[in-house]
Amino acid sequence: MTSALELAADGIGSVEPNPAVGCLIEKSGRIIGRGKHERYGGPHAEINALADCRSRQADPEGATIYVTLEPCCHRGKTGPCSEAIIRAKPAGVVIAAQDPSAHADGAGIRQLREAGIRVTVGVCEAEARRLNAPFYHFVQTGKTWIVLKWAQSLDGKLARVDPTRNPWISGEQSRADAHRLRRRTQAILVGINTVLIDNPLLTPRPSGGRRPLRIVMDSDLRIPLNSQLLQTASDHPLLIVTDAQTLTREAGKAKEIERRGGQILTRKMDIEHGNLRPLQDELRTRGVQQLLVEGGPKTLGAFLEQGLANEVCVYIAPMVLGVEGCASLGTALARKVCQTPLCHLETKRLGPDLRLRGLTAPIT
Repeated sequence: MTSALELAADGIGSVEPNPAVGCLIEKSGRIIGRGKHERYGGPHAEINALADCRSRQADPEGATIYVTLEPCCHRGKTGPCSEAIIRAKPAGVVIAAQDPSAHADGAGIRQLREAGIRVTVGVCEAEARRLNAPFYHFVQTGKTWIVLKWAQSLDGKLARVDPTRNPWISGEQSRADAHRLRRRTQAILVGINTVLIDNPLLTPRPSGGRRPLRIVMDSDLRIPLNSQLLQTASDHPLLIVTDAQTLTREAGKAKEIERRGGQILTRKMDIEHGNLRPLQDELRTRGVQQLLVEGGPKTLGAFLEQGLANEVCVYIAPMVLGVEGCASLGTALARKVCQTPLCHLETKRLGPDLRLRGLTAPIT
């Protein structure tokens, strides 16, 4: 099951909003099939593992199938995995965790047992639930899983005073990892200051076919009409959250933004006044399972202050910027970061950088 979980993890960044799933088929002490859910809308892990059996000219009858999530028994973008397993006639199926979705919730397990297949559930369950924590969170609470991400120097600077010399703080491997994080999510959020300073695209590169909703918190509608966000709004969805009074005052600019493909949302939420909770309702309405927050200290601090973050991902570069750095974490944000104990903390070396990633609440 540990190997199946490692296989499942390879799908992260390609399968969302579906869960990442891995499957191994063992017979007589030998792996005769392996598969993972490779991309959203594609065959599930069990189907790929059974296909791998056929390519090896191996017979899964009498084998044991190890899968990290309860096999589906409904017909969606693909056929029911439970029926394919039953046709394969394994002796047993070992499942890490039950699928809490309304269309599953034990139905696949019951179907396998009714077919006379021995089913074991709960092997490495905590690990499986952590792997797909955003999926479980969204299904069980209806709330979006919110990830805070930033890169910093050793002295807590998030940007350079003169970005024209070298705009990057993190290294190439860290940036590639951050784009994989973008591919996980269905929406990416920044504050208007990030737009004014960095002029970002906020797209995953390579895209892997992903076009997450780009959200800008812009209470005064200061977004430049020549920004990269608006230049690409017809191809990559863009949502600007502003104030109702601003919308009245800047009606002409708002009309031009919409003409270029941007959407404007007026809700009583902004970073300046610490009111972001209505954002959860809007994200839920739009079916956003995961939101990535990439803003500066003010934006990151607002999400931490209001207890909205579920996951934190920090890339630390081995450099001290001193007076060449700006956008400092600041005392308030640094204190809040220190006061937010992270669970299931992981560290990983990415070239010269160190990535720290953890959850704000334990998953058991």
